[in-house]
Amino acid sequence: MSKHRRRFDSALKAKIALEALKEQLTAAQLATHYRVHPTQIAQWKRQLAQGAASVFNPAPDRDALRDEELIKELYERIGRLQMELEWLQKKVPPPISKRGAR
Repeated sequence: MSKHRRRFDSALKAKIALEALKEQLTAAQLATHYRVHPTQIAQWKRQLAQGAASVFNPAPDRDALRDEELIKELYERIGRLQMELEWLQKKVPPPISKRGAR
């Protein structure tokens, strides 16, 4: 008989961890109610307590991070193109001017 691992979404984990932090019910009672192991509840409770401060910190804007990465990539591309241009200018002879033609 194969067992498959149950997956819990983050909203349910947060709900269970908040109830555990309130300490109105014991971990064993919560475990029975939500059919989760008490050790798992303790772990989620600990994660919530440790990560609670990050809720009040402004998160970096994902669009701004993507923009920074794009800008960095474009500057690298510009640098490479400038190097190629300089190399080509050194290797290719200058064009012959039309001195005698009028």
